[in-house]
Amino acid sequence: MTDPIVLFLEERLANYLDDLRLLAGIDSGSTDKEGVNAINDWLEGRLGTLGLTVERFAQEQAGDDLLATLDGSGRGRILLLGHSDTVFAKGTAAGRPMTIQGDRVLGPGTCDMKAGLLAGIYALAALRELGFDDFARITYLCVSDEEIEQRHSYELIRRMARESDAGLTLEAARANGDIVTARKGVRWFLVEAIGRAAHAGVEPEKGRSAIVALAHHILALNKLNGWRPDVTLNVGTLQGGTVPNAVPDYAQMHIDLRAFTEEDLQAAIEAVQTQLEREVLPGVRVTLTAQGPGSPTMPRTPAVAALETLAQGAARELGFEVKGAKTGGGSDAAVVASEGTPVLDGLGPIGGLDHGPDEYIELGSIVPRTALLAKLIMAIAHSQKE
Repeated sequence: MTDPIVLFLEERLANYLDDLRLLAGIDSGSTDKEGVNAINDWLEGRLGTLGLTVERFAQEQAGDDLLATLDGSGRGRILLLGHSDTVFAKGTAAGRPMTIQGDRVLGPGTCDMKAGLLAGIYALAALRELGFDDFARITYLCVSDEEIEQRHSYELIRRMARESDAGLTLEAARANGDIVTARKGVRWFLVEAIGRAAHAGVEPEKGRSAIVALAHHILALNKLNGWRPDVTLNVGTLQGGTVPNAVPDYAQMHIDLRAFTEEDLQAAIEAVQTQLEREVLPGVRVTLTAQGPGSPTMPRTPAVAALETLAQGAARELGFEVKGAKTGGGSDAAVVASEGTPVLDGLGPIGGLDHGPDEYIELGSIVPRTALLAKLIMAIAHSQKE
């Protein structure tokens, strides 16, 4: 006998795809306030039809953050978390509309993460159809700034995390079907070097090359990769100089630093600072400046492991297996984790190649993964009674 949640979702798969085509057809880059709010307008209307109370937090520059709540009659406060912004420039949606190629649904933002936003909505619709309200509260939070450095939503995420017993992030499942149980913390830094300009042909000895100084530091900093388990450092940009015949008096680079534990992350930051304090080229001054708040670590705590067990049990009810995985990518799930609230990530459909022209979700994963999300919500609510 077909599971009633699965049956409900199978009967509405065509509607889901229509909704995804609509959302993927709206440009909603992080700086596209109008586009992000168009997504919010649609979400607000749909969530309202499901009985959720919707509140919007307007932003001066970015699109709104959207917070919807549904009160039940049981126990368990569950946070569903997603984001409305994408990395794609205005015009991408028109130039690359959603298409279905075999088992892949392609389009800008399909994987990251409009399919996940819809999974949350359809999971709630399935629970409503079943008459399930044995939870204290379900909160659906959609922020507008996940893809950029400068975050305005962190305090809102933290507040809702503190008011929740568990968090479920609607990012796509890994390409192999894994959900995410641990993530690296991330810090970004700007490194600037100030030297002395000189004519490269007439009197180069009077110059102090900012580029050469940073080159020495880059080679040394690269050795921090693997210095502690899973610590990574990437010099993502390097800029300096103006013309070939002048010794460059200024150069800058951006560093991406990641680790699975706060201890390793802080140790790596101190190692970077120590290296940059070394005078590798006399007369060149080097400074280090943090860029944005970064992302906290998301450790696999015993409480996260317990959530993973609930997810695995729900998947078995549906006839498949899921595994927890750790990943180096950042996510707002880590912000939830920083408040001590257990959280799982990757509860959307299976997908991959996000941020690129071939971004996709697997068509065949939409129903089972949305059903998994609905059953996991039920399992978390029931676990709060034990």
